[in-house]
Amino acid sequence: MTTAEKVKTLEKRITELEQENKRLLDTVDYLTRKLFGRSTEKTSSLSLGQMSLFDEAEIQADPIAPEPDLKQVQGYQRKKFNGQRMELLKDIPHDKRLCTLVKEDRFCETCNTPLVSVGEEFVRTEIEFIPAKVRVIDYYRETFECRNCRKNGKPYIEKSPMPYPVIQHSMASPSTVAWVMHQKFVNALPLYRQEKEWQTLGVSLSRATMANWILAASRDWLMPLVGMMHQKLLQEKYLHADETTVQVMNEEGRKNTTDSYMWVYSTGQHCQHPIRIFEYQPGRSGKYPQEFLKGFNGYLHTDAYSGYKKVPEITRCLCWTHLRRNFVDSLPKDIHSPEVTFPSQGIKYCNKLFEIENTLENLPSEQRKSERLKQEKPVLDTFWAWIDSTRSKVLPKSKLSEALSYALNHKDELMNYLNDGNCSISNNLAENSIRPFTIGRKNWLFSGSPKGAAASAAVYSIIESAKANGLNPYKYLYFIFSELPGVQFGQHPEFLEDYLPWSPDVQGTCK
Repeated sequence: MTTAEKVKTLEKRITELEQENKRLLDTVDYLTRKLFGRSTEKTSSLSLGQMSLFDEAEIQADPIAPEPDLKQVQGYQRKKFNGQRMELLKDIPHDKRLCTLVKEDRFCETCNTPLVSVGEEFVRTEIEFIPAKVRVIDYYRETFECRNCRKNGKPYIEKSPMPYPVIQHSMASPSTVAWVMHQKFVNALPLYRQEKEWQTLGVSLSRATMANWILAASRDWLMPLVGMMHQKLLQEKYLHADETTVQVMNEEGRKNTTDSYMWVYSTGQHCQHPIRIFEYQPGRSGKYPQEFLKGFNGYLHTDAYSGYKKVPEITRCLCWTHLRRNFVDSLPKDIHSPEVTFPSQGIKYCNKLFEIENTLENLPSEQRKSERLKQEKPVLDTFWAWIDSTRSKVLPKSKLSEALSYALNHKDELMNYLNDGNCSISNNLAENSIRPFTIGRKNWLFSGSPKGAAASAAVYSIIESAKANGLNPYKYLYFIFSELPGVQFGQHPEFLEDYLPWSPDVQGTCK
């Protein structure tokens, strides 16, 4: 090998090492942002086509804006606060508390004449907190007899009907079971902390007992409702799906550290009856959505996970939020670097699509489809042309290169939302539905058993479906546990229709 060839080889190797070093630095910056940075993906385009990662207050603030004087601030705040206060307290019961003089002080200090009330004035409004309290209800059943029949030697006895218990042979009531579930699955309060709260109320209620309540009540009353909602969900034409990890103890043949998965399936944004169903499964294989969605043949909105390809007879619509997230992740640490231009351009294309979507949200389906083709199709055509022209200009295997490849590899699925006006441009609906589970997971960390994970899935299904239908989750749980026991839905499954979150009785009771 000649000297010139050696130099050329070394120069090539140096270039490769510099590129590899650049990729490693980008990876370190990306992981550092993920670990220590803000989780928000909000960005705002700057005048130079770059992206701002600063807080909104810093973006919107005007350094030369005049400082308002005290009168302006006080007057403005007082007027705004009153309006906010009236709106916040409009649905809360009001008690009038009149502050008056005691009878001994109702005299004139000048002439000792008794004072007479001439009116009252409003001074302020306060919110009073009434601490929770518990009470024990002892049920007795009254017995009746017919004295006349007894005289004739034909005794007739009748006992009064009793409400069915939510859990047999237990001191649990509909309100306590509903509250334990609400605290854990809505407020993300683990059972060990609830145990301490019950102790402050004078009740020795162990976390094991509460866990058994959740298991039994979910099995007997919630899972049948979730099963009926599953049937309704499969009849829809537009669905969303997502999945996240969950740690489950005591799974047969698996280590406790092995990841299991909580799947969520949701009806589309424009459906008549919103449904959110969670399903625990020990893995992430595509066979799980394939089995769960058996019989569904419509549009399925997901991320790009290949497991959903096993679901037959569907049209996949991939999520533009995920694509936009890839461009956000490819932003360099220094937002003033020239390298910020390409990622920011990709983000601007995505933002433009979402801006148009916001203006079309309230249109009928066919008109929304027509407007998408008219307004968004040109943006999309420009976007794909930009990707084709940009690929050769970016560093291979970099975050930006991955974002561009992701877009090209899934172009057809990303474009499928244009086929129907009821399709969504993103899978945010499913991601927002599964977020309460991920928040709760940070507090309670794991499920104690597969049965516990399945029970949790049922509770989350009921709670998130309640929220989607405008219900108060606690009131809905209390309604189910109060009214459903004793209903013969085993022989007559149609009876469950009256307990679904959109039924008139539920809507009238659980708001």
